[in-house]
Amino acid sequence: MTTITVPTDSRRSELATFLRSRRERISPEQVGLPLTGRRRTPGLRREEVAQLAAVGVTWYTWLEQGRDIQVSAQVLDSVARTLQLDRSERAHLFVLAGSEDPTPVPECSTITPSVRAVLEQLEPMPAVVLNSRYDILAYNRAYTWLAGDLDAMPFEERNVLWLLFAQSRFSSVLVDVQEARESVTARFRAAMAEHSSEPVWKNLLQRLRWTFPEFETVWDRHEVSVPSNGLKHFLLPEVGLCRFEYTNLWLGARPSTRLVAYTPQDEETQQRLEQLAAVR
Repeated sequence: MTTITVPTDSRRSELATFLRSRRERISPEQVGLPLTGRRRTPGLRREEVAQLAAVGVTWYTWLEQGRDIQVSAQVLDSVARTLQLDRSERAHLFVLAGSEDPTPVPECSTITPSVRAVLEQLEPMPAVVLNSRYDILAYNRAYTWLAGDLDAMPFEERNVLWLLFAQSRFSSVLVDVQEARESVTARFRAAMAEHSSEPVWKNLLQRLRWTFPEFETVWDRHEVSVPSNGLKHFLLPEVGLCRFEYTNLWLGARPSTRLVAYTPQDEETQQRLEQLAAVR
């Protein structure tokens, strides 16, 4: 079991205060405990939290007192569940404890009606919504001119990394495909550092490594990068070369889900997009 020592006095103090405040807001009835006489303080007692979380009373007391003790991620998980922490509170707990969440809440992939409206309004410019794993969450009709019929693909293959290394419409029309394979793999590796314990990330990595030997080669270089704006050229058989500047527009408070819009670099590309819009 991995343990992490809470690193600083100030963080231990903040962790102690946070735990105490969360404990005091939980009533015995909320966790199925009977009322046993009058209580001097609101909420649960420390020994009750320890009992419900299956941890030692002394250990939990020391944790809430801000003492310099070792903190197990698995035990923090049990405490978080006992205190009925929501998504933000749970993340805050693990940050204060200096520990990696063993069962993080998956990022929300819900696409709101307003986001879908933005995608439609951007046409004939291609646009797509991606998460940090490069799963394709939503897209407009123009994006299919680059990526092909995504609706016809299995859900697990609707991923930019998968499309780049597979024999797909996307990889066949993207002029700088090798550069894109290397850069997106580097960004995926950097993003995965925060999600290394999550099964869905590990599963995607395993499928990519097993399916595409070239991905394995690129992955083993251990290059890392972060998402950025840039240029992409697509040679579309229907209209010819299209030059785009792509821009990342973040949809949340932290870099995770983003809308990527492909803006024509020149008048020729704009005209070719309009031609596609007229016939497709």
